[in-house]
Order: sequence, then C-alpha cells, then structure tokens
Amino acid sequence: MKTILSSIQLSLVVLCSFTVAIAEEAPRNRVLVIGIDGIRRDALLQAETPNLKSLIKQGAFSENTEILGERYSKNNTISGPGWSSFLTGVWADKHGVHDNSFEGRNYDEFPHFFSRVKEQFPKARTGSFVDWEPIDKFIVRDADVRKVYPSQGADEYAQKDVEIAKDAVAFLEEDQPHVVMVYFGAVDETGHRYGFHPSVKQYMSAIETVDGHVGAVLKAMKSRTDYDQENWLVIVSTDHGGVGTGHGDGHDKPEIRNTFLIVSGANSMTGQIEEQTYLVDLPVTALTHLGVKIDPKWKLDGKAVGLNSIQNQ
Repeated sequence: MKTILSSIQLSLVVLCSFTVAIAEEAPRNRVLVIGIDGIRRDALLQAETPNLKSLIKQGAFSENTEILGERYSKNNTISGPGWSSFLTGVWADKHGVHDNSFEGRNYDEFPHFFSRVKEQFPKARTGSFVDWEPIDKFIVRDADVRKVYPSQGADEYAQKDVEIAKDAVAFLEEDQPHVVMVYFGAVDETGHRYGFHPSVKQYMSAIETVDGHVGAVLKAMKSRTDYDQENWLVIVSTDHGGVGTGHGDGHDKPEIRNTFLIVSGANSMTGQIEEQTYLVDLPVTALTHLGVKIDPKWKLDGKAVGLNSIQNQ
C-alpha cells in the first residue's frame, strides 16, 4: 500500500512540476511600453494630456531622465541612438548606433528587449507598432506581431499615428499579449516643422492628439476580460526633447537631453522618482516587472526604477 501511495505521490509531484514549467513559459505580468518621439518634459506637463497625467498621478514619475549616460555620451542626441538605448538598455558604445545611419549597429550582442523576454519566456506574446521605419527595420526583434507605417513629414506621421493606435488597440483587445511596444512619431515631426516649445500651439496640439491615442490604447488594455489578474505595467518616455526646430548636438542643452519617465501600474511606486533615471532604465524596468532574471552577461547599463518591489537584479 505504501509503495502504491508513493508512486501516486511521485506522479503528482511530476505532474505539478510539469504544470509549473508550462506556466513559466509565459510571464505572469504584462507590460505596455509607449514611446512618444520628441516630446519635451515641460510641454508634456503644460499640455492638456489627461491620459498621460492620469498615469503620472497613479504611478511613479521622473522629470529628470537623461538620454545620455555618465559612462558614455558621445553619440548624437537624435532618434537612432535614442531609440536604440530605449529598446536595448545599453548606451551607444555597446549597441553601436551613434546617428541615424545605424552604421556599426551591434544588436546581435545587445538586442531589443523582446529578445531577453523570449529567452526566459518563449511563449510570451509580443507586439511592436511603429511609424518611424528604422525602428522596425533595424532594432525590432522577436515580435510576434509587428506593424510599421513608413512616414514622412508631420502630416503623414499624424495620419499614421492613428493607424498605429488602431493596430495596438486591436492587438490588446483580440490577442493575448504579454509585452506591447507602441511608438508615435508626429510630435517630433511637428517640432521640426514649427518648433519644440510649449509656446508653439501646433507642437502642443500634436502632444494633445497623441494623448488621445494613448487613451485609446489604455482603454483597450483595461477592457481586457482578465485585466485585473494580468498585472499590467505602463511605461512611457521619449528619445529626446528639442530646442528651436531641432535636437541634434544637444549634449549641453537640458531641453534636449533631460526628459521624463512614467512607470504606472499596481506594482509601481507613486510620486516622484528621487534617484537619477536614464533612458536605458526603461527596458530593464519592463524586464524586471515581467519576472525576467537579469543576466550579468547581458551587460545592461540600465536598472529597474519606479517599482514597489525590485527583484532579479
């Protein structure tokens, strides 16, 4: 009788272990990352942005997020290196992108953070939605769903931002995503045309329009049947600010190099993030919330910020 019970107990242990292993193939938590190209921190706070400000109110917020690092800051203050740091968690001397040519890129060694998720959770469902084509062409990897709308100029980016929002909404409503990255490009293009400043009405209007897109995406996330059990974290930032109608060579211009970071969700802190934050912190924060164990071999430059409980560092 004891032998029979022992066999049954052993079988149950094996079955439970197998069930846990299956569950571990996908993360229990979920992340929505929103990148808004070229949005200045002062413009964000002065614009009518109820959706972004709701995330700030309910989560953790940094008004001093550096797009350049203390260890390395020789790259130009433009989108190529900015989004590379934003999505890989390392500075330009590692990911290799110093300008918009993407020459020297080293994404095999320092890939998009989706790849790090897939290494630990191969069944994680990932989606990327962008309208600045180089992000999709060069940086994106391991996206189960990827949409790109190549655009030129403020007007076309404004149109394509609408499509990006629709695609992200559909992914959130109809699929089973664990990690979603949504990029909006119209604010930056509007800044290049009219100026990057809170006094520029076209620039502020572009920010307010994108806030509406953010609201649609957030509504889709929150309308999910199992939303209360999925523990979503929303992270929002940008690649740079701007001065005049540009942002290149902005190493000594705080309006360009000092941006913001929003970390909002049930697992986030609330209020100001007191420690210094950097652009490379964003993907590490996402990975940590998802339960991805940070491997020192990845040589990430970022750290997890804005979370109530920080593990796996």
